[in-house]
Amino acid sequence: MSISVKNISKKYKTVQALQNITFEVQEGELFGLIGPDGAGKTTLFRLLTTLLIPNEGSATVANYDIVKQVKEIRNSVGYMPGKFSLYQDLTIAENLAFFATIFGTTIEENYDLIEDIYVQIEPFKNRRAGALSGGMKQKLALCCALIHKPKVLFLDEPTTGVDPVSRKEFWEMLKRLKQKGITILVSTPYMDEASLCDRIALIQKGKILKIDSPDAIVKAYEKTIYEVATNQMHNLILDLKEFPSQFSVFAFGEFMHYIDKNDPFDIAVLRSYLQEKGHQNISIRKATATIEDVFMDL
Repeated sequence: MSISVKNISKKYKTVQALQNITFEVQEGELFGLIGPDGAGKTTLFRLLTTLLIPNEGSATVANYDIVKQVKEIRNSVGYMPGKFSLYQDLTIAENLAFFATIFGTTIEENYDLIEDIYVQIEPFKNRRAGALSGGMKQKLALCCALIHKPKVLFLDEPTTGVDPVSRKEFWEMLKRLKQKGITILVSTPYMDEASLCDRIALIQKGKILKIDSPDAIVKAYEKTIYEVATNQMHNLILDLKEFPSQFSVFAFGEFMHYIDKNDPFDIAVLRSYLQEKGHQNISIRKATATIEDVFMDL
């Protein structure tokens, strides 16, 4: 077992950041922690990387206890925090050399692990980190987290604030790292990234709502979802919330995702209701459930 968490709780004065969190991550698994800002993802990462001590519960990372074996864990994990935290006034090459030295290794010794990533930033190796784009900062931070060949890699919202192309490239890098046997725990607020993980934990307000593979979570969802669109989208969500048999409704891209208390229910009745409210060009059709639908329901 690469990561084992048992009934972990963490409190900041009156704020309960985590409540009885329990889960396990297998060796070589790409495990996603999915949830919005404030859900407790960063607190959990800081606990597992020995930066914080839990109020209750226990956990092991790479078979080391997070409280009793701090030094061993820090030598065995790579941690990429959500905020870019490398030295802005050092160049790409200097940052990488510095982190390699800290862990008593060299860039050459573990170059095979970072080669795919480093070749993309090597042409700019003499550029200061503070002058890099978001995507290049992301790649440099990942190289620095990998330079000592960690057993477990922690990535805290690594794709926040980067462009869609860089996001896609980053997840392709993670797949290649997984093939090399590294266990990866990644957190993200982006529900579309959940499908790229082997398993995910949906987390909200310090509690885990569900743990399973993305496919299994979606397949287990039993409610029928309808995509609804009209010529007055700004009024549509308010009118749908007032519909007598409405169970839930929320914005989803260019549609509203609507669930009725009755399953099945008469679409014609909803269409007539919306027409009475002044809506035109009404479109109502069944939609395929997504991780976001499941999360909103939970």
